[in-house]
Amino acid sequence: MSPALDTFCVTCPQLNRARPVCTFIGARIIHRMVDGPLGGIAARVSVCTRCGLCEGRTNAVPGTGPASARAILVGEAPGREEDLQGKPFVGGAGRVLDKELERAGIPRSTVYITNVVKCRPPKNRVPSDEERDACIEYLKEEISVINPRIVCILGATALRSLLGLGGITGIRGTIINQDNTDYLVSLHPAATMYRRDLLPAFRRDMKKLAGMILST
Repeated sequence: MSPALDTFCVTCPQLNRARPVCTFIGARIIHRMVDGPLGGIAARVSVCTRCGLCEGRTNAVPGTGPASARAILVGEAPGREEDLQGKPFVGGAGRVLDKELERAGIPRSTVYITNVVKCRPPKNRVPSDEERDACIEYLKEEISVINPRIVCILGATALRSLLGLGGITGIRGTIINQDNTDYLVSLHPAATMYRRDLLPAFRRDMKKLAGMILST
């Protein structure tokens, strides 16, 4: 099968007709087909050198999910497992997210999941302003391509980056409408791993997200 015109190959050493974008995991090369505008974003993210985080990464981590998604979930940055696998929310926080999405009746395959910053900060520290600024255009492109009705903000970094707001604990669970998009403010699932008392609130937010998706 011949590739689409906007299928990209940026890291594969063998530029064959399939033209895959490949992810290096240890000594292995994992080939992935990426088509369309989201594939183009993923291809550029995979070789991005806009900030110093590129120097220590194993893999950059673009978002995943269908272009037809009615909701985008936006976290902070990749962690260790995400850096190794090149996919967002596949570590401990991802397991929490998967469980609560399933509990709320939201198949992960129906939403788009991404982060503000696409490379792992050292020791999982909070990304700097410079790192966020270097990466934010990718997130804006993802949102523009998908044009979702709902954006679920997961944590303080996403809240600040998308809406310019702080004080997430005071507005968690609220819906903010901006430019015809509903932003649901929630916690980062990693927070519930360190403070189990926050899990019920996060669970309520995911149920609210499910209701919002059904109503669109």
